[in-house]
Amino acid sequence: MLRCNNMLGQKKMAIGEFGGAPALPGEGGPVLSNGMYWLYEMSYAALNPARAMADVARLYLKNPLNPWSHTALGKTMAASAEMFERFTRRYGKPEWHIDETIVGGEHVPVHITPVWERPFCRLLHFERAFRNPPRRPQPKLVIVAPMSGHYATLLRGTVEAFLPNHDVYITEWVDARLVPLSEGRFDLDDYIDYVISILHSLGGDCHVVAVCQPAVPVLAAVARMEAEGDPYVPHSMTLMGGPIDTRINPTAVNKLAEDRGTDWFRRNVITKVPFPHPGVMRDVYPGFLQLNGFVSMNLDRHLDAHKQLFFNLVKGDGDSAQKHREFYDEYLAVMDLTAEFYLQTVDTVFVKHALPKGEMMHRGVRIDPAAIRRTALLTIEGEKDDISGVGQTEAAHALCVNIPPERKVHYLQQGVGHYGVFNGSRFRAEIAPRIADFALSSQSASASKPRIIRAVV
Repeated sequence: MLRCNNMLGQKKMAIGEFGGAPALPGEGGPVLSNGMYWLYEMSYAALNPARAMADVARLYLKNPLNPWSHTALGKTMAASAEMFERFTRRYGKPEWHIDETIVGGEHVPVHITPVWERPFCRLLHFERAFRNPPRRPQPKLVIVAPMSGHYATLLRGTVEAFLPNHDVYITEWVDARLVPLSEGRFDLDDYIDYVISILHSLGGDCHVVAVCQPAVPVLAAVARMEAEGDPYVPHSMTLMGGPIDTRINPTAVNKLAEDRGTDWFRRNVITKVPFPHPGVMRDVYPGFLQLNGFVSMNLDRHLDAHKQLFFNLVKGDGDSAQKHREFYDEYLAVMDLTAEFYLQTVDTVFVKHALPKGEMMHRGVRIDPAAIRRTALLTIEGEKDDISGVGQTEAAHALCVNIPPERKVHYLQQGVGHYGVFNGSRFRAEIAPRIADFALSSQSASASKPRIIRAVV
């Protein structure tokens, strides 16, 4: 395995991960946690009239026919009304807004269609409507999005970067509060089953990219398939900023999960979905609690951003205000996780470190990464990642001992944090091209072996 580094810098933006749950007031407890979701729903419903009035006031005060809209007082009142509406709004699942891409200098329409579906997930295909087939090979790329609070649309930039040269698929996880109890449970074992089923549906002629949290279940899924001689293993798997072994350079998030233990999370952050959601009475880790954890990690930054939004609204800086809206409409849209999936993940990955210890089980069978032989491995980390520390993802190479050395590559991107590993300018310029080259080089067993030279920096 050869390592290559890049010294380019980038401002980090952590998005939160497992183990970052906030403490409830007074350390919470089952009484408080079980009723919190219901209280949240009641307060949301109680604020509906005020939110509607604030929206009406905003529209009235911004109407150019209204003389007040041109005064400092009117602009300030309109900005205040918009801020109140945004603070009390529930942000729904964002749209993808990917209608086209550019392939070989040609604008190609993109149609998003589900091609595989289960109660808790569906696989979306970004189908490109070519007029003329491209000359360059277009490998199938399956992006496994994290199931850690945000929707898959957070990877919009990731998808856009790969579309010009790949046939892209992505997992779109379903908000647990929308899944009726009659559909059954969903835990880490089910997650692994879903990944295997998706690879089967694509006939194995694909490359899988695990972004952040899915690194562990994707590695486990490929290991199970290899151990059973499954013909549909992917040509390659790319693990990006994932917690393979959180004992290495543990971050504050990792330490929090290990110190508190699984029982603390069960007592303090698990609650039941209230009426009138379809998943009423399902045990979940609710999205609004996850959002509390995400925001608290960079609280000063978020407060400054919203203060700046208010000033931009008052002075009429529409471009800056719109950029804020676009980012936070995505960032504040969160989904519930099933309690069994969240707790099993915390226990397996962050508390027991089961995978690197060789103790991780799936349906009663031990996961053995050493069984992986046919699938090439690329791991990618960010130098300033404060969610998955440097070395945690690279640890996969030490576990997958039977992958030929020339088919294992690790890349450390200098100057980026967790978010920068899979999005942003450094990702587009430095990381995505490496993933594309790695996929092409490992397309089949008869393809040329990847040769990555160590970059001296």
